[in-house]
Amino acid sequence: MKRLGEISLRGRLVLVSVLALTAGLAVGGVLLVGVLNFALLRAVNTEALDTARGVAKLVDQKSLSERIEVNPAMQVQVIDASGRVLALSPGADRLTPMLYQDELRDLADEQVRDIPGSRIGLSGGGARVVMKVAGPPTDPVRVLVARSTNDLSQGVHILRVALLVTFPLLIGLLAAVLWRVLGAVLHPVDALRAGAEEITGGTREGRLPVPESRDEIHRLAVTLNGMLHRLESARVRQRAFVADAAHELRSPLTNMRTELEVAQRLPDTDWQALSHDLLTDVDRLSRLVDDLLLLARSDDGGGRAVSAPFRSVDLGALVGDVADRYPTVTFVRPAAPTEVTGEPDALGRVVANLLDNAVRHATSRVDVAVTANGTHRLITVTDDGPGIPAADRERVFDRFTRLDDARARDAGGSGLGLAIVRELTRRHGGTVTLGDADPGLRVDVRLPALR
Repeated sequence: MKRLGEISLRGRLVLVSVLALTAGLAVGGVLLVGVLNFALLRAVNTEALDTARGVAKLVDQKSLSERIEVNPAMQVQVIDASGRVLALSPGADRLTPMLYQDELRDLADEQVRDIPGSRIGLSGGGARVVMKVAGPPTDPVRVLVARSTNDLSQGVHILRVALLVTFPLLIGLLAAVLWRVLGAVLHPVDALRAGAEEITGGTREGRLPVPESRDEIHRLAVTLNGMLHRLESARVRQRAFVADAAHELRSPLTNMRTELEVAQRLPDTDWQALSHDLLTDVDRLSRLVDDLLLLARSDDGGGRAVSAPFRSVDLGALVGDVADRYPTVTFVRPAAPTEVTGEPDALGRVVANLLDNAVRHATSRVDVAVTANGTHRLITVTDDGPGIPAADRERVFDRFTRLDDARARDAGGSGLGLAIVRELTRRHGGTVTLGDADPGLRVDVRLPALR
């Protein structure tokens, strides 16, 4: 036997709906039978009581005859205090009262009591007897009116049988209709599943079928297609990144291997010069690996490219310390502190990457400045090199991008410098833009001031 979790969603929905419908119909049927039975009993009581009051009125008016004409479904007896029958309706017992003495003693005026139908000559079922006191207080009589409940019981029984026969048929019909309706409703979901299987198997492009209805399934399909598009874009970027990284890593490794193979064949190898060259390649390889790790951490949704805690940093002093490493860079320290909130090593990496890029492409001069601009602090780096065309100023922030592949590679560049600058600046809540320096290139890094 299948467990509930092994049944299809369509089957579970139908099963739950049928169970809920069955419970609802069962409760409704019980209430219907109960209400109907109560209403019929109340009608019987009212009819019998009205008859008893009518006979009592005749007694009080002293106009009652020995034969009482009433509804054939009823029997009437008028008895005195000793239990002798004074008047009766056709079909009623002339000698024996409907109620025994102990029953009469415990029964108040206008109260009702159930008795077996056989006591009043009925073949089966039961009867309800209403007692009404009439006559003068000194010589009272009792009016007994019996009403058979066989027709009531038969009506309730017929209703109960009809419900027991109709409810299963109704539930089966509704289950079949619900099965078809849910099949039509869930058809788009099955189409999405089939499309996903085809995409997984490589037999379909990375897009799921979108239903025409503007409902939740339509929005789900649109959202999933957007997710697939982003995943495909990320996969393409990852492949390009891995290919470019492998290419960049191969260059220094190839240089190192070539130098070592040449050194093996030359008996008079200058090992000091060779070690210097190898250390240069190792430094380039180390920088490239560090850059790749930093960008890999920034690509992680839960990771951060900046791992150290933020603190107050004097941006002027930090830029000055980095600029002192470059003899050709001109920097004038600001007169007042220009503080920001950030991680010093990450901000130093931003400045160093900008200065490396500027020195690599400058003709003769590189200038760097730090200024305060309201709620922001601005780092400006300018060089008198060839600059970057306006159409390419966004593309250069992509990883491994080179506008001139021959430059940067010879100087040890990897095409990751500006990508790292933008990522670290973004992590600090800032922006980086490129502009004209007339001649050359101007880079502006805008960071929020210390609050």
